Amino acid sequence: MTRVTRRDRVRYWFDRTMSKGTPALIGWLGLASGALVLVVATAAVLIAPGDSESNGHWPGMVWRSLLRTLDPGTMGDDTGTAPFLGLMLVSTIGGIFIVSSLIGVLTTGLEAKITELRKGRSRIVEHDHTVLLGWSEQVFTVVAELVEANQSRRRSCVAILADRDKVEMEDAIRARVGDLGHTRIVCRTGDPLKVADVELVSPGTARSIMVVTPEVEEADARVIKVLLSLGARSWGRHRPHVVAAVHDGANLPAARLAGGPAAHVIDADDVAIRLIVQSHRQSGLSQVCTDLLDFAGHEFYMRAEPALAGMPFGASLSAYELGVPAGLRRADGTVMLNPPMDTAIRADDEVIVLAEDDLLIRLATGPAPPVREAAITTATARPPAPERTLMLGWNHRAPKIIELLDEFLAPDSALVVAAPREDPTGALPPAANLKIDFVRAEPTERPALESLDLGSFQRVIVLSDARRDREHADARTLVTLLHLRDIEDGLGDPFAIVSEINDDANREIAQVTKADDFVVSEKLISLMLTQLSENRHLYEVFADLLDPAGSEIYLKPACDYLAPGAEADFATLIESARRRGEVALGYRLTERFHEPPGYGVVLNPDKTAPLALSADDRVIVLAES
Repeated sequence: MTRVTRRDRVRYWFDRTMSKGTPALIGWLGLASGALVLVVATAAVLIAPGDSESNGHWPGMVWRSLLRTLDPGTMGDDTGTAPFLGLMLVSTIGGIFIVSSLIGVLTTGLEAKITELRKGRSRIVEHDHTVLLGWSEQVFTVVAELVEANQSRRRSCVAILADRDKVEMEDAIRARVGDLGHTRIVCRTGDPLKVADVELVSPGTARSIMVVTPEVEEADARVIKVLLSLGARSWGRHRPHVVAAVHDGANLPAARLAGGPAAHVIDADDVAIRLIVQSHRQSGLSQVCTDLLDFAGHEFYMRAEPALAGMPFGASLSAYELGVPAGLRRADGTVMLNPPMDTAIRADDEVIVLAEDDLLIRLATGPAPPVREAAITTATARPPAPERTLMLGWNHRAPKIIELLDEFLAPDSALVVAAPREDPTGALPPAANLKIDFVRAEPTERPALESLDLGSFQRVIVLSDARRDREHADARTLVTLLHLRDIEDGLGDPFAIVSEINDDANREIAQVTKADDFVVSEKLISLMLTQLSENRHLYEVFADLLDPAGSEIYLKPACDYLAPGAEADFATLIESARRRGEVALGYRLTERFHEPPGYGVVLNPDKTAPLALSADDRVIVLAES
């Protein structure tokens, strides 16, 4: 065994010191500079005492030597004996090497620091911020909504942790979202599955955490792993609420167990399926839901209103100058949308109000607007009648859609499934109200559509092709919709069309097809998650809206509420709906069905502005049925 010498130990100690990076290198260069200055000053006092005495003795020589070390040009004014000038030359030459090395070390250290910052591996120090874990197309919708929601705040922050380059993420957000207003976007590179990486975005001080659904196979498994990773973290007194979505209902119990009581996990596919089925029954529902979930439109807010204590809920409908009461939230967390009109409002209740912004909610200070009794009508009874529905295409949502259609449609209704594949309907359970047939056909081919006798159907559902990528699937859907529109024009007997679209950017393009409704499920899920990240109590509101057992959003014929063409106002419409045990949220104008951005939907309008609805218009209400 080789004997370790003192020289080896010193060299090892020096190597370890140098490996500590830029600060250690600067320290060694500073020590070398000090040593050079002291040696030269001491040598000048000993070798050239006369010159040293004329320059301030040893302290003066230290100062002059330091100046020559830092600035070689200073030597140009030196005078004295040859030994003195030689020592000053030594100081200058040594300074050149030391300063040059210092510049190189500083440049290298600065470049290393910039590279480190670019990697996004430093921990942020924020408070009351929103954390997004993961990356997908969903991020752009969520960030845009958070920017809109934070417009009234002086400063806000959104922190994103994803296994991507920090600069690339920031550039993509600036390109896709645009103006960020008062919101700062901070990106960090890391794996959301690793607890140490999650700490980079300071989750312990966050207001909320959203788990972004990745665009990979088995995305639900990764979401569940991230939820488990969050559960494994040691939280202090403050634990932010967590929101996430899974796309397979079978994974929902596992995801909720992984997330724990602080997490709200929604079933994205179930939400999309219910929207497709409900939109099949009433065109325009998805646009109403988009407006309710979009921070740029009208949202639900919860406000304590002690002034309304003891008042029946029905009377509170006319108590607001701005805003429409939609329900109550009890002190125990129970949510009641469209409760019985005689329900007394308690002092500790929160009123669920539909408004454009929480700052725009205002109780009326004067008497309620007069009701125009002459304009109010009664509903016409419409017994359920059998319907024929055509479903074009097939994906993993189709079996559940058919199951819900069987629950909602009248007995003896018919459903024809047309898709370019083997018959998948044989594996479905027996239907109670539907007679199901299958035709093998390619929805993008005109002859195949014409062979289906489209004129015999009242409604058509166009499903997205899950075997294709998002853009390709939307392109096929658009081709199918164009064929349907052309065939419909030739028949002169229009049928209602509900279509599934993957990318919201394709919706405006699809308007040329004049389909009755487009369900952009991915965007709606993103909007819902953003709403929940801002207010966790809205989870119960959305759950109630999507539950068939409670009150739901309906678009009903306007002639059931107001006489067609009669001069009225929204206050009168609210009163007409109240008498039927319903809450009027707005209306949809038929002549604007295909005009973006609202597509005819008007929520929470001015209560006293003149209003005249046609028989083809729709009233948007919260109702039991």
